[in-house]
Amino acid sequence: MTRIAFILLCHKDPGAVIRQARGLAASGDAVVVHMDARASRADWLRLRGGLAGHPGIALVERRQRCGWGEWSLVAATISALRLALARFGAATHFYLLSGDCMAIKSAVHAHEKLAADPADWIESVDFFDGGWIKTGMHEERLTRWHFLNERDRKWLFYASLAVQRRLGITRALPADIRPMIGSQWWCLRRATVEAVLAFLDARPDVCRLFRWSWIPDETMFQTLVRHLVPREEIRSRSPTFLTFTDYGMPASFHNDHYDLLLGQDALFARKISPGAARLRERLRDLWASGRRDFPAGGDGRRLHGFLTGRGRVGLRFAPRAWDVGGSLGAGRVLLVVIGHKRHVAKRLVGAIKHHTGMLGIDYLFDEEETALPPMGGLEHGLDKRSRHRRAMLRLLYEMHGVDRMIICIDPARTDLIRDVMGDRAEVRLLEIDARLDDAYLREHAIRSELAGRSESGLDLLMPALRQQMQAETRALREARFVNHYTLAQEASAEENGRALRGFLGVDPELARDIGETPHLFDD
Repeated sequence: MTRIAFILLCHKDPGAVIRQARGLAASGDAVVVHMDARASRADWLRLRGGLAGHPGIALVERRQRCGWGEWSLVAATISALRLALARFGAATHFYLLSGDCMAIKSAVHAHEKLAADPADWIESVDFFDGGWIKTGMHEERLTRWHFLNERDRKWLFYASLAVQRRLGITRALPADIRPMIGSQWWCLRRATVEAVLAFLDARPDVCRLFRWSWIPDETMFQTLVRHLVPREEIRSRSPTFLTFTDYGMPASFHNDHYDLLLGQDALFARKISPGAARLRERLRDLWASGRRDFPAGGDGRRLHGFLTGRGRVGLRFAPRAWDVGGSLGAGRVLLVVIGHKRHVAKRLVGAIKHHTGMLGIDYLFDEEETALPPMGGLEHGLDKRSRHRRAMLRLLYEMHGVDRMIICIDPARTDLIRDVMGDRAEVRLLEIDARLDDAYLREHAIRSELAGRSESGLDLLMPALRQQMQAETRALREARFVNHYTLAQEASAEENGRALRGFLGVDPELARDIGETPHLFDD
C-alpha cells in the first residue's frame, strides 16, 4: 500500500502551512515540516501550536537558516528526510514540496499512479551536456568555491568568482560521479532515500562538493539518484508541474489557470499565487476528493511559453479579469454615491451597510488606504485600480459572493463616473448635495494641501475652488444619467426618503431610517 511522507519546506504564513499540512495528512499520508529559522518566533510558535498532537505530522525542531541557492536548503531537506524515516515507518515514498505548492490531483489518483510504476520521479539530466541551464552561470556552479550568497552579497559573490578565475582556482570533481541537474521538486522511494543518505554519510568528499557549490538543491539529489538507482527505475521528470517566465523566474499561477493545471500529468503544481484566492479555494479540497476523472491537457510548459508570448499581443491562457467582456456581470447592481464631502458619503455608506448588510467600499479609486482584500496585486496603487476599474469591481463581486455593492466616487472623476454609469449592469447613482460654505472650503483646501493656513492664500483660492465644485455638480446633472437620485441637506425627510427608496430599492420605512442617520451632514 502506498503512503507518502511529504517533506514540506516553508518560510512564511504559518496559517496556510497548517492548512496545507493538515489537508495532506487527512488522506492518511504523513507530513514533515521544516520552517526556515529566519522566520519570526511568533510564526514558529503558531506553527507548532497549530500542528501539535497530530499523529501524521512532525516538525523539524533543529531548523536551518535557509538562503536561496545555498546548501542550507539541502541541509533542511536532509534533516526532514531523516525525521520522516524515523517517524513514519510505513511511508513508501517521500515527496518534496514547498509552501507555494498545491495538489492538482486527488490522493487516490496519486497513490494509484505511484503504486502502478515502481520508480523514482526526479528530473535528472547531464549537468554539462544536457542543456538544462539556459542562462547565467553553468560549469562554475560546481567547479568554483561558493562561500557567499549571490542575493545577499552580490558584489562580493562575483568578486570571489573573478579572483578564482584570475588565479586559476578550480575544484576537482570526484572521478566516479557524473554530475546531473534538474528540478528541485521530486518524489523518491523509501529505499532510494535510505541509499542517498547512507552514501552521503560514507562519502564526505561528495558531500563537500555540493556543500560549497551554487544551487545544490538542483544537483545533489539529481546526481546521487542517477548514481545509485538503475536508469530504468528513474522517471526523469518532476511530479510537480512548474514552469518559468522568460525572465528565468518561476511562473505563478492565477485564477484562470485551473483547467490548465488539472490537465497536466503531474500531482502538484508550483507556484500558486498568494492572491489567487479562487484558485486556492478550488484546489484546496482536491487532494481528499477521491476524484479519478482528470482531463489530459497536453504539455503545460509549452502551452505556457506559447501563450505567454501571445500575451504580448493580448492573448493568454484565458482572458484576464480585465479582458472579459465590458460589463460588471448580468444581474448585478452597482450603487454609486457621489459627493464633494467625502466624510458625509462615508457616513451614509456606513449607515446603509449597518441597516442592509450590503457590501460597501468607500473611495477605492480615489484613496490609496481604502481596505481591499488580496486581489493578485490588482489592489495595489490607484493607477492600477483605475486602469482596470471594471475588473476591480467584478473581482470584488466574485470574491464576496454578492450581486449588490455600493461604492463612493469623487465628483471630479467624471471619466470614471461616465464609465460605470454606461455599464450594461444595473447602475444607480446617488448625488449628495451638501452645503459648501466658506468654512468647509477653507478646511478642504488645507487638507488637500491646495493652500497653507494663511488668510491671504485661502482668500485667493476660495472663488476658484467653489467654481470648480459647482462645475463638477453641473456636469453631473447635465449628463442626465438614468437612475440618478439626489440626497440634499436642504431637502425634507420625506424627499430624502423617496430618493433613498429609489436608489436602494428598499421599503419606505427603512429608507427614512437611513436618511435620518444622526449627524449625517455634520462637518
